[in-house]
Amino acid sequence: MELDNVGDRKTALFLIMSDTDTTFNFVIAMLQSQLFNLLCDKADDKYGGRLPVHVRVICDEFANIGQIPQFDKLIATIRSREISASIILQSQSQLKAMYKDSADTILGNCDTMLFLGGKEKTTLKEMSELLGKETIDLYNTSETRSNQKSFGLNYQKTGKQLMTEDEIAVMDGGKCILQIRGVRPFYSDKYDITKHPNYRLLADYSEKNRFKVEKELDPKYSPKPDDEVEVMEMDLSGDGNEQENNEERNN
Repeated sequence: MELDNVGDRKTALFLIMSDTDTTFNFVIAMLQSQLFNLLCDKADDKYGGRLPVHVRVICDEFANIGQIPQFDKLIATIRSREISASIILQSQSQLKAMYKDSADTILGNCDTMLFLGGKEKTTLKEMSELLGKETIDLYNTSETRSNQKSFGLNYQKTGKQLMTEDEIAVMDGGKCILQIRGVRPFYSDKYDITKHPNYRLLADYSEKNRFKVEKELDPKYSPKPDDEVEVMEMDLSGDGNEQENNEERNN
């Protein structure tokens, strides 16, 4: 699969697996482990420690793709090699269930945390603590009623959670919380994907853009008039030299 060449040129590699059947989880875990190790070795041995093309690993449904061996050590070392990993979870408790005591190490090596919403108690508590506190003015008034009335006013400054657990739990669905190391957290609107300049290339925009894997697997597939195909021409002459000419055309 030439995994060691992913950092040499722009490459898109999709690992598709079942999120309900865990039978072959170990295959994906082995491939990812080899990918990280090969790229780190390539960066050190050939490029002086940094790959020429940044490699971003997007781990969707991270809790359901199998445990990657020594991932807590990998995530701490791959960043210097121009490799990053985006871990996508339903809740932080999933990570702790999968990686046990190493979960805090993995979270600690993530410089950016994006919270899109949820109501899992452990996640809400940790988010509230990470956001920190704000200073508020507290006024207390008292009144004593008897033959002689008396009034009292007490003023003090105190601390309050920037967002409490219940406030985070009922956060508007169009909002998100972004935390970047070294700066204060952002309470922001979620990005409207329909405004992206490449939105027209997604399957959400047009069903014609949806990738159909059966086309690649069926040897008897015949393209339709409006299908875009890539024609590969091979020269297998006896001189031992092979020439490839790639031509994209609309039939």
